Amino acid sequence: MSKTSNDEILLHNQTWQRERQIIIRLSSLNYRTGELGSYLHNIACGVSELIGVDWTVVTFCQEGFETVLASSLEMGEGEHIYSLHGLLTGTVIQMGHSLAVKDAQKHPEYGQAPEGYCAYLGIPLRTAENKVIGTICSFHHQPRDFTKEDIQIVELFAERAATAIDNYHLYQEQCKFNHTLEAEVEKRTAELQATQAKLLEQERLAAIGEFAAMIVHEIRNPLTTMIMGLKYFRKTILTESAQERLALALTEANRLERLLSEILLYAKPQVLQLCELDVNKLIHELLVYIQEMPEALERKIEFFPVLSTVKILGDKDKLKQVFINILRNACEAVEPGDIIKWEVDCSHINKVCINVHNGGKPIPSEFISKLSQPFFSTKPCGTGLGLAITKRIVNAHNGKLSIRSDLLTGTTVSVQLPVVPFRAFD
Repeated sequence: MSKTSNDEILLHNQTWQRERQIIIRLSSLNYRTGELGSYLHNIACGVSELIGVDWTVVTFCQEGFETVLASSLEMGEGEHIYSLHGLLTGTVIQMGHSLAVKDAQKHPEYGQAPEGYCAYLGIPLRTAENKVIGTICSFHHQPRDFTKEDIQIVELFAERAATAIDNYHLYQEQCKFNHTLEAEVEKRTAELQATQAKLLEQERLAAIGEFAAMIVHEIRNPLTTMIMGLKYFRKTILTESAQERLALALTEANRLERLLSEILLYAKPQVLQLCELDVNKLIHELLVYIQEMPEALERKIEFFPVLSTVKILGDKDKLKQVFINILRNACEAVEPGDIIKWEVDCSHINKVCINVHNGGKPIPSEFISKLSQPFFSTKPCGTGLGLAITKRIVNAHNGKLSIRSDLLTGTTVSVQLPVVPFRAFD
């Protein structure tokens, strides 16, 4: 056999061995979502081995910076991010095609190589949409040529890397979108459930209200007759013990009548007659009436208005009922000579908070959440409907009623209401 034939056979075997190595390397690549780093590391190591270079990295490039996603050599902990300006990698990204440099030190026009390296091969990572998203960069300590076959091998791996990176980012975007969608669905579902619960509650209350109104009227008619009969006996001459019993009966009958009135008031749907109200003006008008209530005698009510004009959209009569009830409770909670503070706070965005504070005996924490429940009262003679009615009126105004109480600061009842947006050209 001639020498030429032996050389051809040897070259054929070398080519086959290299192709076999490439096939083995490509078949060993197994990418699953979430394992991008390991997949790209295998690509970097495979490229270094197949074309015989000292170091290979896979980079992701955007907005003038490259991030090293994988390296055939250990680079240490943390992210490795570099500016593309003046680097060989930057030239590859700018040109958009492969770049082979035998000796970067002799050809600085292509860009700077890492310290200690001379030869360079850079292959762009191009997605299916023809967008360059990064590079595979191979470096060698000594100057060397890169053959056409070397470039084709790295381009083959670059195609795999580009697909994996692009799919990974698409997967991350899909996960983010799914998370956002799930959160939005949960939010909308919660809103729908809240709306449905509110409608059911309104239907339940309407049914209860209708039934309560019927019962109240059925009881009130005979009760009125009974009260009239009891009052008639006051005109007759009775013994002292009989007078005491008559007075007690009338007191209880009147208390029952008040209870029936409050039940009817609580049960009725809150139909509002809305108009714009100046908060300061509304409270100033109420002060005159409240200071003359029996409960307010010998108590001092200090009002702290807001400096600017604040308007709300509300039912004047029902809001008066709210604050009369709150101020009556506050006055009953303190001793004669004590001070009740009535304050308007506009520190909340798009809301006004009207606070009534008293320094009386604090309300036990276990009672706070129950105070606005129907028929719960801390007063010996209370009906337990005053704050329940107050809360219903406040809620009907899209407001919020809250109560805070402790030993150091006393008790503060707050009514938070939405304000009417300021209109400059009214």
